Amino acid sequence: MAAQPQTPQSLWLVRHGESAGNVARDNAERLGLHTIEVSGRDIDVPLSPLGERQSRALGRWIGRQPSSRKPSVVLTSPYARARRTAELLVEAGGLERAELAFVIDERLREKEFGSLNRFTKAGIVAKFPEEAARRAEVGKFYYRPPGGESWCDVILRVRSVLDHIHLRYAGERVLVVAHQVIVLCFRYLVEELDEERILTIDRERDVANCGLMSFELGRDPAGRERLLLRDYNFVAPLEEAGEAVTTSPDAAAK
Repeated sequence: MAAQPQTPQSLWLVRHGESAGNVARDNAERLGLHTIEVSGRDIDVPLSPLGERQSRALGRWIGRQPSSRKPSVVLTSPYARARRTAELLVEAGGLERAELAFVIDERLREKEFGSLNRFTKAGIVAKFPEEAARRAEVGKFYYRPPGGESWCDVILRVRSVLDHIHLRYAGERVLVVAHQVIVLCFRYLVEELDEERILTIDRERDVANCGLMSFELGRDPAGRERLLLRDYNFVAPLEEAGEAVTTSPDAAAK
């Protein structure tokens, strides 16, 4: 009897398309403002028109992949910008919803920024100087803003999601649609990185909107079966479609 797979066949992670929050943040930073003007709850911030086009472009690329590579499971953050991205990927990719596990998982939500939400870096320094100093002392990996989460807090819930994926979707092709910090935390966990390495990756470049990170099942140098990084920040589908590649963080400081 053949051994049952203990891990997904593949794991793809996508940051949502450009959102209205990304656009508002860019405007605020450019104008030197202290706050980012976005109305309503963060969970309800929609995609921008460009974000919708980015999502469709990536979806069409997914639709051109061999059936053996197309996702069989889609997990998405409940935030409107991520959920809409996931819906457009499925629609543009021609994926059959009747055959697809499409799951909304609150553990994939955006990192919570608490009292610092919707402040630019300049705004945080001006309004919360003690917090800015504490963040500089502790470092972004361990720093927890008042009422918010540290990267370690996010990693704890992402670790739970990853365990769930291994348990529930072993042998399947899983696509996760979420947010920048979530994508980086998955990389931290799957590759078993440390604080220094993941923050180096973060500093090198932001995760692009609709940028794809993919892991495929393989064997490491010791012969252990595991998910191995294949692509990171893969944006060729957007470039081929003539859509702008955007990387701005959301309406909060990372």
